[in-house]
Amino acid sequence: MNTMNRRSFLAGCVIASATLTVSTALTGCTGSQKKSALSDVLFSHGVASGDPIANAVIIWTRALPSVNAIQGKTFATVNVLWEMATDQEFVDIVRVGQASTSELIDYTIKVDVQDLQAATQYYFRFTGADQISRVGRTKTLPIGDVDSIKLAVLSCSNFPAGYFNAYAEAAKDNQIDAVLHLGDYIYEYAMGGYATQRAEEIGRSIAPDNDQETISLVDYRKRYALYRTDKGLLDLHANTPFIAVWDDHEVANDTYKDGAQNHNEGEGDFFERRLAAISAYYEWLPIRPPKGNQSPEIYRHFEFGNLLSLYMLDTRIIGRDKQLEYSEYRDAETNTFNSKEFIHDINKPQRTLLGKKQFDWLSAAISGSTAKWQVLGQQVLMSKMMLPTEVFGGDDRSQIPRTIEQLVNIQQAVANGQEVSEQELNRLNTKMPYNLDAWDGYPAEREKLYATAQQSNKSLIVLAGDTHNAWHSVLSAKNGLPVGVEFATPGVSSPGMEYYLKTEDEISSKLAQQLPLLIDDLQYCNLHQRGYMTVTLTSQKVTAEWIYIDQILSPNYQVAARHKVDYS
Repeated sequence: MNTMNRRSFLAGCVIASATLTVSTALTGCTGSQKKSALSDVLFSHGVASGDPIANAVIIWTRALPSVNAIQGKTFATVNVLWEMATDQEFVDIVRVGQASTSELIDYTIKVDVQDLQAATQYYFRFTGADQISRVGRTKTLPIGDVDSIKLAVLSCSNFPAGYFNAYAEAAKDNQIDAVLHLGDYIYEYAMGGYATQRAEEIGRSIAPDNDQETISLVDYRKRYALYRTDKGLLDLHANTPFIAVWDDHEVANDTYKDGAQNHNEGEGDFFERRLAAISAYYEWLPIRPPKGNQSPEIYRHFEFGNLLSLYMLDTRIIGRDKQLEYSEYRDAETNTFNSKEFIHDINKPQRTLLGKKQFDWLSAAISGSTAKWQVLGQQVLMSKMMLPTEVFGGDDRSQIPRTIEQLVNIQQAVANGQEVSEQELNRLNTKMPYNLDAWDGYPAEREKLYATAQQSNKSLIVLAGDTHNAWHSVLSAKNGLPVGVEFATPGVSSPGMEYYLKTEDEISSKLAQQLPLLIDDLQYCNLHQRGYMTVTLTSQKVTAEWIYIDQILSPNYQVAARHKVDYS
């Protein structure tokens, strides 16, 4: 690979295209080409990299015109220099160029740096007229035989809820090859709403010009700008490349293909809101648009040599049918539940999370893959989470722990061969899905996916977020045969089951021990701690480790606990 020093570049060069994603393979420039003046900018939102492949990676920054530069001027574009090197001192510069941005794309810059070497660590930075950004570190994907890959898996970071200490801890691990972010990178809620109760107390309030629910492009941009002031998030973005997908809160709670639970007619056209949300996401995340533009079709595929194929899926925007609600089948006057209609509706073969186009793409990719592991990076729980119906029976959530304890006692009595009544058995064996927003609400499509895996003789490693809690489950098809395993990451700061059940840590820990006794496929869960997960893959096994943070109310934290499990 040819290298050049910074001085020779500054003698003259070309400006890369001023588009959202700049593709380049520059290693120098001819004498006839002239450098455009660099702009006086601030790099206040750090640097990031993402979507690495074997020979390219996206690098990102925001080049905001400084106060001095703005005075008396109207900016059409600002220009910055970018550099990529094999060393932190930028002695061995291997790629260099200029990039332009403007207010039209919120002064964000993304460069698709190409013609790189596989499995290689690089350093990058951006330079304005008098300012240099912090140095970022990134890495390309390997090709051929691969011994080991380590992924960090994170989701659900809510700024008013607390500090992003899970990001900060993950940033300390230089062995991580890539960060998989499974969505809910931001939350759309207004101050005074969900998880904002202690925001002012802990210094995590949202500014008055953005403290209402995000609706417009400006709203979403400001929310991303706020989140990207958290030091933990800034450090992780600077240290490790991200491979990200959205969940629902990047648009609105419980989004589906043509609406959302947290959207109403008074908030305008849903598709205009969705377009604004998608535009801001592409601007602020270091993602390579799969379709070459800001398409809603974000699903894409990454190869880590012969070790793993990674499929990043969208279970929210492009294909999802509207979620079913238990309340739709309950008669308020008689307090009866129309189970016959519910069972008919939930099992309709056409109900979909992915949509036909995405499902066919995924099915073909899994069938054709020669990698050892098939890894699905997606949002919602795929495993079957069937709980006794009685758990859902009342409006008083505080009674749920007591109900679960009674059911566990019955379950243990059965396991020990003790006599139980028919009524007690009915309490235990009449079950319903825990979460209709997850794959449990779309069982026919889940079985189709499992059939694809079985027919291809492939084992699935499914990664999930969304619930703010940690889960480990086996995946079993309708025929009873195993299909793979699911590992779900806890939330970075969004509250978990303890928030909804209003339980203390001791009760939450007890519930976490009890639930696997009631849910057949569930092996482990944690219902009250924030953190993240790492997944390390070798040709022999997959190791998932959950890392829990002791608190999120200040940036001063410690690792509170770890839990590790192997799958082979």
